[in-house]
This record gives sequence, C-alpha cells and structure tokens, in this order.
Amino acid sequence: YQRRVRAFSFPFVHPSQKEPRMIQSIFILNGSGEIIIEKHYRGLISRTICDSFWAQVSKASSNEEVPPIIITSKYYLFHVHSNGIFYLAAVTQEVPPLMVIEFLYRVIEIFADYFETVTEEIIKDHFTTVYQLLDEMVDNGMPFNSEPNILKEMIAPPTIYTSIVSSVTGASNVNAELPNGSLSTIPWRKLGVRHTTDEIFFDIQEEIDSIVDKNGQVISCEVSGVVTCRCFLSGMPDLTLIFSNPRLLSDVSFHPCVRYNRWEVDKVISFVPPDGTFKLMTYRVTQGIQLPIYVKPQITFGAGGSSGGGSVNIMVGPKFTLGKPIEELNLTIPFSKAVATTNLKPNHGTIEFDEIEKVCVWKIGKLPKDKSPLLTGTLTLISSTQIPDSSPTILVDFEVSSYTASGIKVESLTLHNEKYRNFYKGVKMLTKAGNFQVRS
Repeated sequence: YQRRVRAFSFPFVHPSQKEPRMIQSIFILNGSGEIIIEKHYRGLISRTICDSFWAQVSKASSNEEVPPIIITSKYYLFHVHSNGIFYLAAVTQEVPPLMVIEFLYRVIEIFADYFETVTEEIIKDHFTTVYQLLDEMVDNGMPFNSEPNILKEMIAPPTIYTSIVSSVTGASNVNAELPNGSLSTIPWRKLGVRHTTDEIFFDIQEEIDSIVDKNGQVISCEVSGVVTCRCFLSGMPDLTLIFSNPRLLSDVSFHPCVRYNRWEVDKVISFVPPDGTFKLMTYRVTQGIQLPIYVKPQITFGAGGSSGGGSVNIMVGPKFTLGKPIEELNLTIPFSKAVATTNLKPNHGTIEFDEIEKVCVWKIGKLPKDKSPLLTGTLTLISSTQIPDSSPTILVDFEVSSYTASGIKVESLTLHNEKYRNFYKGVKMLTKAGNFQVRS
C-alpha cells in the first residue's frame, strides 16, 4: 500500500511517454446536469463534454446504474455520485482508473470535512473555497495534496468571522506561507502541535450485509468495518495498536500514516497519527461472523384454500449480542402489488403501511428483553388477481452499541516518543445492519 501511495504522488513515467497521464479537468454538476463549478488543469476543455456524460445519465434508470467510466471519441470520463451531486473528471489518456475514482471520493471527503454537509447550495455559497481546494489538491493534473491538516493550514475553513472579514477587507483565506509540515517526512501531521488535554479515541463501526433464508440458515454474510480515529495529542506521538484477533481481517486499507510492513509481518498497526479526526483503516470480515438477531417469517398466500388472502406471522429476537441491547430495530416488508389491504397487529412497536407502494414498515425501536416482538395478521388480495408466486424479502435495520459482529477488539494501545502527564484513550464500537435480508 505504501508503494501504491508513493506511485499516487509521484507517478512513474515510461521513457516512451512524453508526459505522465493526468487529469485534464474536473466538473461538478447538480442533479439536473447544470455545471456548478469547473476546474481545468491542462488546457481548457469545452463544457460540451458534460453533454455526453449527461446523455448517459438520462439513459440510466437510476444514478447508480450510470457507468463509472464513460469513453468518448476523445476523453475518458470518470465520475462518482454523492448526495445529489456528480463529480466528473475528464482524462485524455488511459490512466489507472481506481486512482481517479479514489481521488474524486477524496475530494468529497475533504469537502465534507470543510463544510460538514455538501449540497449544491453549500458549494455555491463557498464557491471560492471550493475552487481553491481543487487548485491545491491537484498539481498540473496530478493528485498532489489530499491531507486535511495540510489543506486547513493553507486554506482556512469558512466561518462567520472569516466571511465578514473577507467581505469587508477583501482578504483571502489562503495562507501566504507554506505549511510547516509540508516538507517533512510526515506531511500528514503538523509540527509543534500542543493540546491542553492529550487524548485519542477510536470508533469501530461495522455493517453487516447478509442474506438469511426462511429457516434461519445464513446464505451469505459479510462485515464491512471502518476504524475512525480522533487524535488530540501534543508533539509527535508514535502509536502501536494491537487487535485481539487481527487474522480475521481481509481487504485491509490503511491511512498513509500506517507502516504497512509492520502490519504484513506482525499484524500490528504502527503509525504517527494526524492531528484531528481521520479514517485510520477499513476492512472486511467473511468468516466467524455471529449475527446479533434472528427473524422467523411465515408469510403465506391462499391460506385455507382461499385465493383472496394470506397470513403473516413474523417473530424477532436477539441471537448473539453478548448482552448488548439491539436498538433502532425496523423491519421493511415490500408486499406484492396484488395486496389490497392488510390487517396487521404487533405485540410491540408500531406499523406503517403505504397503500400505494404496498410497503409495510414495522418500527420496533429497542428490542425488549422480556418478550419477543411478534407481528401477526391477514392480507387481502385484489379480486381477480393471481396469487403471488413468491413471498416478500424482509429488509432489517438495527444498531448494537459496544459490540462488533466480527469479534474484533482492541487489545492494547502503546505510546512511544512522547510522555504525557494525563493520557486519555478510549474505544467505541457500533454494529448496524447494511443490506440485511431475510427471505420469507
């Protein structure tokens, strides 16, 4: 990974190439195809290139169906979509596609770090800051600086005070001096950091993507995890983080601050952290997963020999949570369009039924310990319609605090190179449902 990071910053140019392969331009478009902002790095590209891209968007049934890479007669168009906004990069030569796509996602992360929420109105209101960020993050078409700490030293985040000062005095929010950490071997961390309280906290958040059949057998199951770090340590700390069972982790991706060789050899995360909040690592787990919840559905049509109705019986309960409560529990049941009405009664929670979309949402909330929530009732089908061939697939949403489905836990955190009078550290864990389906 360190080799990939270095290649990302300093691309290898084959002698037969006259110049490295670079990003020509970046366009940011709203949900109707209007260009909000454009930034050109290697010559001006006509806006008409966005028409070719938008033609593909119009053909797709949804934004997720648009190909991430679109080839035109002259350009390769890379794009990502987030919060109703399209981020489009135009390239004239073949490039590593993941480099461009990863950079576009990095742009979104930087915008979110600066503005908290990224919408069309926010980008328009902070047009100058957005343009300055795009200018500093790319040097002559190559991704150059994507570290939030360095960027914030160069371009001050917008505040009410800076907005008033700039409007009155016309002063720029760009620092005239080079950041003190930009020339060091650790560019992601500022020099001379001082905090009144030295503390570091880790947030481990996992999402479970699973398919379970009606008998409770797991067909497929995968956990995607993210470790976010909030670091407020003085000086230049060197940390070593050890997990209790790191061999379970696969497809691990680290922040550039992590020494990848230590992980490959010892499965130990050794790093000098940036100051502030950053994503330390992401991972996947595909084995040894314990589902925290069970759902037993029984949805039948034509019960009792009648073709005009059906019955519903769904039970929910905890399965493996180590005593942690299951919260924000909701079940979404998309019934067939042949269903006319429902008569469903839960012994816990509330029911919402959309008569148009034929979708029932059972909101349970916090799973009670003294009883298992049960949903029972009957369905009435539209007259002169055929009985549905299959029962609906139930979508389950939930959250479990202080629990990881993969079993990953922090065993120890060791501090080197600095000594603090009071050193505070902590770990918070959260597991929630991703695409969790139960077939009925």
